[in-house]
Amino acid sequence: MNFAFSEEQEELRRIVRQFLETKSSEAAVREQMETERGYDEAVWAQMAEQMGLQGLIVPEEHGGSGFSYVELIVVLEEMGRSLLCAPYFSTVVLAANTLIHSGDDAAKADLLPGIASGETVATLAFTEPNGRWDEAGIEMTATQAGDGWTLDGTKMFVLDGHTADLVLVAARTSAGVSLFSVAGDADGLTRTPLATMDQTRKQAKLELSGTPARLVGTDGEGWAVLERVLDLAAVGLAAEQVGGAQMCLDMSVEYAKVRVQFGRPIGSFQAIKHKCADMLLEVESAKSAAYYAGWCAAELNDELPSVASLAKAYCSEAYFHAAAENIQIHGGIGFTWEHPAHLYFKRAKSSELLFGDPTYHRELLAQRIGL
Repeated sequence: MNFAFSEEQEELRRIVRQFLETKSSEAAVREQMETERGYDEAVWAQMAEQMGLQGLIVPEEHGGSGFSYVELIVVLEEMGRSLLCAPYFSTVVLAANTLIHSGDDAAKADLLPGIASGETVATLAFTEPNGRWDEAGIEMTATQAGDGWTLDGTKMFVLDGHTADLVLVAARTSAGVSLFSVAGDADGLTRTPLATMDQTRKQAKLELSGTPARLVGTDGEGWAVLERVLDLAAVGLAAEQVGGAQMCLDMSVEYAKVRVQFGRPIGSFQAIKHKCADMLLEVESAKSAAYYAGWCAAELNDELPSVASLAKAYCSEAYFHAAAENIQIHGGIGFTWEHPAHLYFKRAKSSELLFGDPTYHRELLAQRIGL
């Protein structure tokens, strides 16, 4: 079994990195995070039309490229490295995955082509004000109304929820948790952007009151789909975290080489050497976890649930530690808001909590392996 990336996958990484270095520089990131939409629509269109990134894992019959999850891992790692401000994670990792695994051929045929072409910005709304990530946390109600359904309740922390054209919503029917699609401009839908610590990833509060919706998949079987999508999302986020952690390590090492104190580069001091060595160990271990999880996701094998939680827990801590140490190694300048170290620090903290913190995932891992 070979876990090295193929030549094609490495070429994909090179092209995506080249694109993001041009389009997602620190100046571009700071500019976009100050806007309400949170991304540049021209760059989003280029990602779809020139790079085909939005359709990467979408099956070919629905307008995508039909690549595996391993290619997605490569792309997400590069996006994490450059802190790309775009609704890519919400649209592709959350919404497209939900549709792909929903088993609803009609919904796939209707909704996936728009995602693949970049015309549709989509997201998944399942967390509520209770802040829980499990099935018991879903309290929104769905009521059958004629041929369709209406939804009532509140969703919180919805990634790109205020700009999405399509929102996939988890709600409860008499049969159990089910999935629904809601248009971004539907009646009875109120969308409020949230003030978040990590301004590079926008979140919103969605209030639904008698909002018309369409059932996606089978009534009452939504949690089985969601559980898999959350595992896939955890793997995708782990890859993003690896990209960010590697960037923090690179920044630290580069600064340690050029910053001179007491007549010598600070990288020659043992304390700095130890910090960099510890970061390297954690970043390489995080890569191993994320890449193996990516392979499990591509195969959709039995290990995926346990490996997804393992990767999410480990990569969260590795990224946060790398981001914190990066600030320490940079010293005084690292503590100023003008330095990019803070952008990574805030992304690391928000990613650590997204889809459940390391403690939650260790508990989940213990349950899944029968401890």
